[in-house]
Amino acid sequence: MVIMLLAGCAVNEEDGKDSRGALIKVTDPPPVELMENPETDSVGHAVKKEIAKLPELYDVAVIEGKKEILVSYKVKHSDRFHMKAIEKKMTRKLEKKFPDEKFIVSSDYKIFLETVRLKDKIEKNSISNKDAEKRFQEIIKLKEELT
Repeated sequence: MVIMLLAGCAVNEEDGKDSRGALIKVTDPPPVELMENPETDSVGHAVKKEIAKLPELYDVAVIEGKKEILVSYKVKHSDRFHMKAIEKKMTRKLEKKFPDEKFIVSSDYKIFLETVRLKDKIEKNSISNKDAEKRFQEIIKLKEELT
């Protein structure tokens, strides 16, 4: 039984360093842009700064696609009873500050983990822009299925 328990807890080696402990510790990944010419002062960076100011959150991952921006976040344990209110507050804040953008907001750990994994692959250049956009759309579909 001990061997089975240890084998079940083993970490997949192909995951990046950030995604290994993404659910346990704060990873604070930088925003990722899936556009051809990402800008340093992009909307993704502004979104990350804006959302990181919320005291209820302790980790935020942002991926800026061609049409939409995925904002995945982790809520402090003491604020987990207010998750619907936090998501509503965050969505209103983002829509007010960035009215021209379409946001997909998720507090789901699986979405957060997939976001961090995609960021790791992009940083390592182990995924093409086309495949990254395809994976981004798969994460969005997964988010819609979970809701």
